[in-house]
Amino acid sequence: MYDNKMSVEFVSKSQNEGFARVAVAAFVSQLDPTIAEITDVKTAVSEAVTNSIIHGYENRTDGLIRVEAEIYDREITISIIDNGKGIDDIPKVMEPLYTSRPDLERSGMGFTVMETFMDSLVVESESGNGTRVIIKKKFDTVS
Repeated sequence: MYDNKMSVEFVSKSQNEGFARVAVAAFVSQLDPTIAEITDVKTAVSEAVTNSIIHGYENRTDGLIRVEAEIYDREITISIIDNGKGIDDIPKVMEPLYTSRPDLERSGMGFTVMETFMDSLVVESESGNGTRVIIKKKFDTVS
């Protein structure tokens, strides 16, 4: 169950990463987050969408990325979903500093950033069938 829910879908163009950040930030604003909390959410969404574009679709601009967000009991659950190439070895790609694209000078810190800024991170993927990244953050009760 949820108190509120939204979903947006866009093509896998790097310009849409900013759109995803703003859409989720606008949605989470109903929880009256602090600037730090909203920055954390925006950063984690940015990392997940960027991973979909660069790694899932390998910078092809013909893929679709869907961002779903649900709020329940002052916790936001955000899913970033692509139908890209998927991940063969999830534990390996979640290691800090690991990158499958060193040719693009990637830092390999995307999943580490998501884990640091959010309360939980789950990655579901199947080689050849895309990836779903699920991130959650709980917001304190407003006093």
